[in-house]
Amino acid sequence: MNQPTPAIVAQSAVRRLPRMALLLFCLAYVLPGFIGREPWKGADMTAFGYMAELASGTGHWLKPQLLGLSSDADALLPYWLGAWALQIAPAWVPADVATRIPFGLLLALTLVATWYGVYYLARSPQAQPVAFAFGGEASPIDYARAMADGGLLALIACLGLAQLSHETTPALAQICFTALTFYAVAATASRNVGPAIGLVLGLTGLVLSGAPTMATLFGAGSALVCLLDRSRDDAAAATDSQWRNLLWAAAIAGVTALAAALAWQLDLWRWRIELPEDGWHEWRGYARLLVWFTWPAWPLALWTLWRWRRQLLSRHVALPLWFVLVAVGTTLVTQSSDRSLLLALPALATLAAFALPTLRRSVAALIDWFTLLFFTGCAIIIWVVWIAMQTGYPKQPAANVARLAPGFEPSFSLVAFLAALAATLAWAWLVQWRVGRHRAAIWKSLVLPASGAALSWLLLMTLWLPLLDFARSYAPLVHRVAVLVDPSECVEVYGLSRGQIAAFQYHGQLTLKPAAMRAQCPWLLVDADTLPTLQKSVDTRQWQLQSTVRRPSDNNEDVLLYRRARKNK
Repeated sequence: MNQPTPAIVAQSAVRRLPRMALLLFCLAYVLPGFIGREPWKGADMTAFGYMAELASGTGHWLKPQLLGLSSDADALLPYWLGAWALQIAPAWVPADVATRIPFGLLLALTLVATWYGVYYLARSPQAQPVAFAFGGEASPIDYARAMADGGLLALIACLGLAQLSHETTPALAQICFTALTFYAVAATASRNVGPAIGLVLGLTGLVLSGAPTMATLFGAGSALVCLLDRSRDDAAAATDSQWRNLLWAAAIAGVTALAAALAWQLDLWRWRIELPEDGWHEWRGYARLLVWFTWPAWPLALWTLWRWRRQLLSRHVALPLWFVLVAVGTTLVTQSSDRSLLLALPALATLAAFALPTLRRSVAALIDWFTLLFFTGCAIIIWVVWIAMQTGYPKQPAANVARLAPGFEPSFSLVAFLAALAATLAWAWLVQWRVGRHRAAIWKSLVLPASGAALSWLLLMTLWLPLLDFARSYAPLVHRVAVLVDPSECVEVYGLSRGQIAAFQYHGQLTLKPAAMRAQCPWLLVDADTLPTLQKSVDTRQWQLQSTVRRPSDNNEDVLLYRRARKNK
């Protein structure tokens, strides 16, 4: 028997968020970060290097390598997507821009899949609001749409989504296929074709994106959720629902087994479990990551679990809860904790959405005021620092930029300025609308958090983009080396990271080769941190140090440039 629902929602509270406004809002969040920037250091540049190797025909499609180094992510599909984009892109499209196109579509698909996942979960009988004695309660379809709007806003509002979802890395592919799997299982109660396609694509995509273990856990738990789901009180309807759930549970289990077999066949299973250390510092770091990365979804999700505690085995609570638990558990036992936690965000946003029908007015007001002050403050800081970079005043922010990014030369872009100004004016209008008198909408409490997160990200990717490129790109380092090296000559490398190798190949157009005892190239690049072990691989008597090149914004990434010593006649 169904337990009473805590949701009390009138028809007047389920107004649809205007579709054009929602579409423009999503575009304003998706496009910045994929347009106009350089590949950034770390995973972003590394992934681009593997894509370029595959596109050039020098890499093995089932074993991507970069100068003989295999990928740490054990992913295939993300590199394939980038390589295919490079191969079909016109010559006038920059290579890094071409690789971002499929990943921009993956982020858009993540948002769409999350919206539909929340929509179908909100359509389930146990998620419906209380029926009023004299009518006037929200209709099921309007209620589901309003809840889906709230879930999408909650996802965009998560602070940890912004950067990682705009990088061309396996992590973005993983969150996309996680959201697709989540939608597929959520929709199995009322649809057949869409969930079947989504399930196959989602689980297979997760396996090929380097997350076979999470794909298996997501699939196994989803099958169990379908078996335990009891959404009908009517005997005949309950029997039909049980048979449907049983069939879908078997289908999900079968697809999960096939996905696991695919991972086994392609040798994609890798166990990198590292149990957290038994220390306060380690656990404090995890707690800090959970708090800021998933803000503001996590407090709303906890409120959902409390208010809907009598429906914990219902599909609309159990399914997102399982996805969150798997992702959080993986975060605790893997090195890439933030990228593992990224996969929890679609489900966490879903739980946050189901808090909306149960929020008190005072809590909603607290969320609004905190968000208003926080993101308005962030916007003011971004604008003040930008003005300081352009004019030199205020002096203190300008001095801070000069100290943190020595050698940076600010530039002015009219397009970026107008985009940032339009976004700021839109934020001011939205704040005025939110604090004014208007009809209540169930998603209203998440409008400011989502808009504030989108505003901050857009301002960073317009006003601060030149500074961020200078600080986070390898281009300045590569250009300092390129002026010293003849581009027609090859360069041996030792100790460079995968990202550095990819950067020297792309930005410097240098021909790189692994360092060897018998020198073949006239130049040698060495990471300064690996200098103590250089003699094990290279005959240092053959080389003369030419220069120590520093990355302007980081003194810990020095590279040493050697030239082969000339033999005396």
